[in-house]
Amino acid sequence: MDRAQLADFLRRSRARLAPSDVGLAAGARRRTPGLRREEVAQLAGMSTDYYTRLEQSRGPRPSRQILGALARALRLSEDERDHLFHLAGEEPPRDARGTGHVRPGLLLVLDRLEDTPAQVVSDAGDVLARNAMAVALAGDAASRPPGERNLVRRFFLDPAARELFPPADREEHARRHVAHLRAVLATRPDDARAAALVGELRCRNAEFASLWDEHEVAVRRADVKRFQHPVVGLLELECEVLLSAEHDQRLIVYTARPGSESYERLRLLRVVGLQDLAVR
Repeated sequence: MDRAQLADFLRRSRARLAPSDVGLAAGARRRTPGLRREEVAQLAGMSTDYYTRLEQSRGPRPSRQILGALARALRLSEDERDHLFHLAGEEPPRDARGTGHVRPGLLLVLDRLEDTPAQVVSDAGDVLARNAMAVALAGDAASRPPGERNLVRRFFLDPAARELFPPADREEHARRHVAHLRAVLATRPDDARAAALVGELRCRNAEFASLWDEHEVAVRRADVKRFQHPVVGLLELECEVLLSAEHDQRLIVYTARPGSESYERLRLLRVVGLQDLAVR
């Protein structure tokens, strides 16, 4: 691990980004260009102290999960991401699928969506990035351990994840999750991560196992979804799904019909979300 070069690369990558590049408000006058250390740490889901030590050449060797989070937070290209891994003494991910790396261009689109929730999700359900509005709607996935960022896994194993949806809709959500995951595994039968997810859920959740045995197949596409938010109430949102060129990542954008009650509640959610981020 080359601590000095790693620290230099992190500092330079941070300095070239403006807050608007990552969907943050500029805020008060800045003495130096680029993002602040605490902003990079927030985007990467780590403590400011940990990130600061990395920039000061005195941090521990970062894990592969930490390196992936930093690559996304700093909007690194794939070549830059590989360089970051090499500086930390790690072999870069070679398989394009399942690496969790989101292209900077896709993250740029995500950051520009300031007034509507949006997230980048892998085809197997891993949340790779969320904008501030999506965090206000569904929570900060980056703050959870990597194994707990999968939407399907959390829906079936974490009762709190179901509370985001009205009780009447949960059975349909369960059915759609299983049917989509089966379609993904059929496309990539040698995908060990997807197969392990299915195996775990079949063993640990009877509802998943029962639905899996029904052998329904359906790729998730645009639809209407209802969210039961604890502060602003019920939101009925249209989900537009934009596929990446390789179709293994998708940008999901949630919008409400102008003039509707959900539209007004979505505007309120933006205020609530910005206040929450300000408190942090």
